[in-house]
Amino acid sequence: MSLRNLFFVTISVLFFQNISAQHNFEQSNHLGITGGLTFLNIETSNFETEQGEGYFLAFTTRGAFYDAFDLIYGISFVQTEIGILGRDITGESNNGLSQYVDYVLQSAQINLLGSFNIINDRLSIEFGPVLNVNGKMKLKRNGFENYVLRGYENLTAEQIQNVSRVNLHAAAGITAGLENFRLSAQYQYGATNLFNRLNDLDIEQPANSKFEGNTGTLIFAVVVYF
Repeated sequence: MSLRNLFFVTISVLFFQNISAQHNFEQSNHLGITGGLTFLNIETSNFETEQGEGYFLAFTTRGAFYDAFDLIYGISFVQTEIGILGRDITGESNNGLSQYVDYVLQSAQINLLGSFNIINDRLSIEFGPVLNVNGKMKLKRNGFENYVLRGYENLTAEQIQNVSRVNLHAAAGITAGLENFRLSAQYQYGATNLFNRLNDLDIEQPANSKFEGNTGTLIFAVVVYF
């Protein structure tokens, strides 16, 4: 089952579960759907990267916890892009000049965030862990498979697609608006090494180091609560 299909199946299960739960906790639970844009970059000394854009879809539940604190939990589907500088060593397509090779990274996320309500139902700050499960970092277009990445003699764009699949993110953000409609800005930092899996592959390794990369993702979204 693909990440996208898994995401929508899980959303369906959680949706009906929370509809039932809201009959008993109507005053404290808010069921919501979130959608927005993402901006991804990777902090790494191994590659020269370029920030990419994508989109974010989520099913979320906000529940009262204690005084001014809420708990937010949910599942998200994220599709982001990232560019990594490479060159066509054959010189057939761009005369050997370097250009960014675009990759697409799809992820399913499970989050459990704490929320401090600065102004109840109007303004809050959120923070907490996010479990991120992603697929391959796939090449966006055909024809770039044999591009050699900047800083390497033989490492091609195709060879780095098998990145680590399970990663832990730390998230922090702010949400503002009305009780049932809010705008959200969130930053997620990848606390684990996205490129760790590359260290176990039979490919050209970085000189005097190992593959390391931590993601940094900005998410701007709209949240609608029912």
